[in-house]
Amino acid sequence: MTGQADEAENEDRGRPGRSTRTYWAAGSAVGLALLFAVGATVAAASDSGGSGSSGTSSRAPGRYSPDAGFARDMAVHHQQAVEMSFIVRDRTEDEPVRSLAYDIANTQANQRGMLLGWLDLWGLPKVIADEPPMSWMAASDGGAGEAGGDAGAGGHHGHDMGAAKPGALMTGMATKEELAALGAARGRDAEVLYLQLMTDHHKGGVAMARGCARQCATPAERALAQGMVEAQQSELTLMANMLKQRGAAPRG
Repeated sequence: MTGQADEAENEDRGRPGRSTRTYWAAGSAVGLALLFAVGATVAAASDSGGSGSSGTSSRAPGRYSPDAGFARDMAVHHQQAVEMSFIVRDRTEDEPVRSLAYDIANTQANQRGMLLGWLDLWGLPKVIADEPPMSWMAASDGGAGEAGGDAGAGGHHGHDMGAAKPGALMTGMATKEELAALGAARGRDAEVLYLQLMTDHHKGGVAMARGCARQCATPAERALAQGMVEAQQSELTLMANMLKQRGAAPRG
């Protein structure tokens, strides 16, 4: 009887639990989104390619268009997610959290490269000093949703996506103080803070990606934005479960 019990116990240990299966499902969604993003970049290059030496055409988005604004802002937003993910990987031995952090860093670093590549392809700057973060969210009201269009003066202000918290560049992003706290935390404390910060980050990212899915004129970019929405919503569910397992919950 003892041998049979030991064998059953070992079998149970080797069988993935519900949280593990959930993680695998979310990981698959992230992987599919990344593969989709690669295809979207190729499609965008095909759509925007022209006879000019810069590889752009008259259909390239304008300087202040939602297409360009989303690419610039989401590249910055993604960079912080990559940074936080690398921080937590060095501060916990918990494999599910480390694996999630690796997937987020890998996916968002690749997507960031695609967004910046599109800006190069369109011959547009990656940074504009006088452009407030996420101002493109209101650009469609000024007629900038058309390919090649620029937002007028009214398109630079007044988006009501939700104000960023004091000290944060954009909605969902962490402050310098929060990043420092994550860097100082260890073990469970680091896991919980990372999951809470990344939950906020994803919520802001989903709202921004939805804006591009509605407003961007470039089909491949709209499709990539929708893929971001779906993948990050899946990860939000996963992170809520991981927080619950650690006796915590999302903030706010």
